[in-house]
Amino acid sequence: MGPFHFETAFSIVLNVHPMKEVLKTAWVLLILLAPFVLWLLPSDYFDDTGIITCPSVLFFDVECIGCGMTRGIMHFHHFEYTEAIYYNYGVVVMYPLLVFFWFYWLRIGLRYFKIYPKQKTA
Repeated sequence: MGPFHFETAFSIVLNVHPMKEVLKTAWVLLILLAPFVLWLLPSDYFDDTGIITCPSVLFFDVECIGCGMTRGIMHFHHFEYTEAIYYNYGVVVMYPLLVFFWFYWLRIGLRYFKIYPKQKTA
């Protein structure tokens, strides 16, 4: 067995260009479709599933600051504001942040495919 060459190993690992294209395309499609898929789901899709996913509730029976956020965001997404605030009042801050980051990631993805041009610096 011959000596191990780090240059060869790194060239094999770094030669993922075709896979990188597929992953970036999937990322842009996922970003584009996510809000529309959430609109197709009913607003109470995550309500009363019976599954406890919060470790704070599971181990200590105490709700944390994020408890109900998924349900709240889903109701906020369907324009049911009172229901959203009932589940978690932090949705008033988190939903606009999610919308901001959605546009930000979408713009980055569209720039990758040269659909959305980069702004020219002065």
